[in-house]
Amino acid sequence: MGYRSDFIRFAVDAKVLSFGEFKTKAGRLSPYFFNAGSFADGALLKALGQFYAKALLESDLQFDMLYGPAYKGITLAATTAIALAEQGRSVPFVYNRKEIKDHGEGGSTVGPALHGHVVIIDDVISAGTSVRESVEVIQRAGAKPAGVLIALDRMERSGNASEIGELSAVQSVEKEFSLPVVAIANLNDLLAYLQQSQDPNLQSYLSAVLAYREKYGAK
Repeated sequence: MGYRSDFIRFAVDAKVLSFGEFKTKAGRLSPYFFNAGSFADGALLKALGQFYAKALLESDLQFDMLYGPAYKGITLAATTAIALAEQGRSVPFVYNRKEIKDHGEGGSTVGPALHGHVVIIDDVISAGTSVRESVEVIQRAGAKPAGVLIALDRMERSGNASEIGELSAVQSVEKEFSLPVVAIANLNDLLAYLQQSQDPNLQSYLSAVLAYREKYGAK
């Protein structure tokens, strides 16, 4: 599993990946919860950026810039850019404003002009709204979206309690925009980690996560 397993361990140790019973935006009761906002100090962010950079460099994505959608994506793009620079690949990053600025430098984005192939960096993909808005910004500037880089792919079918789709949020984004999505880790990596864990407390959640995948998992 390599860095994927290391990332799951890192997220668990940082208490960013928690186990229990959590209600998702879709109204489902999930046995695990991933909150990238809890990567909240310098050491955690530095390590997180290194994971993002490694996943990006080991992917097939060709890129000239990074784009971080506000708000979480701003920090994620910045720390990834720093990690890439430490590995000898210095690239610019851009992020958007929630409201267009009409004074100073103005505009809807901060950073250099979007150009070339741009990778969108975010924490997870839920409904795909953030990706859709990001693609519009990038294309409007005359640049080309090259792909999406996220931390965790839950690999579960989209929808709500009354209507469940066949595709996952990630699969829907790949289909709608013809964009590859790269995840540092996914649900299968999480399950493998639980199966291999020597911690009885963590192992106790394995059956619940397996049942959740059986019920909501995408093909």
